[in-house]
Amino acid sequence: MKARARKNAGIARGRRLFAGAEAKFVPQARLSGPMPWVIAIMVAMTAIALAAGLALGNTVTSATAEISGGVTVQVVEPREDVRQQEAARALDALKGESAIASMRLVPQEELDALVSPWLGGGVDVTAGIGVPVPALIDVRLKQAATPERIAAIRRALAPAAPSARVDAQAEWLKPVFDAIVSLQWLALVLVALLAMALSAAVLLAARSALGANRDTIEIVHLLGGTDAQIARVFQRSLGVDAAGGGLVGLLLAGIVIVVLGRRFAGLSAGLVSSGALVWSDWLLLVLVPLLATALAMITARLTVMHALRKML
Repeated sequence: MKARARKNAGIARGRRLFAGAEAKFVPQARLSGPMPWVIAIMVAMTAIALAAGLALGNTVTSATAEISGGVTVQVVEPREDVRQQEAARALDALKGESAIASMRLVPQEELDALVSPWLGGGVDVTAGIGVPVPALIDVRLKQAATPERIAAIRRALAPAAPSARVDAQAEWLKPVFDAIVSLQWLALVLVALLAMALSAAVLLAARSALGANRDTIEIVHLLGGTDAQIARVFQRSLGVDAAGGGLVGLLLAGIVIVVLGRRFAGLSAGLVSSGALVWSDWLLLVLVPLLATALAMITARLTVMHALRKML
């Protein structure tokens, strides 16, 4: 009797499914099971990792554009009077270079402010510290500071300022840029790994639902239901769970990103402030839950279709 009642219940349930009713294989209240929350965590971590990668990319792009044409000329003559004379002659020599857009002799007050933090607050830089501070000339080229342009500037300065050293500003920060690019690739790898983890979670959920409703699926097949119709039910159910979890995850990620952004903005550092997210970055972040939902639905459909072929 119990077996017949269970079979009749399965047939009735299969008829409702085949007729297009809203019956589900795994009935549960939305956002009450573990799956939506797992997806929410995955989406939040993916959005945070993606935001970090985008911010690092903005930092490198902005800093590279700002200093690509920057050149620093240091006059390292130890005698102050001779150093000032060489700096003045260096300025005159650089005026004849057509590749230079602008140049500026850095005032002594700015140099003292740069050196003071490294010497301690109790040291008077202007009183003499035993180590001469080079005269600095900030040069901006019309184009990027290539080795050929740097060599041309050195040749122009050699007669006027023998102690002058010419360095491209981009070379100073090259190790920093390389480290930032490595972190950016790490963020992209994390996004890919999280996408794989999301697919694996959906795959396990779909297989578990299939195993728990094997009898009902067989009855649906007997009633003429196709694999595509059955897969569509699982696809729709997991898609709704993924959409709800994705929105929750995006909200959590947005809060974290805004809080961290304000923290870093308080540092007032050039590299940090140049890494702020722009509107196109936020648009990409908004697409994360949509892509997660699409990935979950595709994974669920492929998993169910593959499992149904083995059941027959």
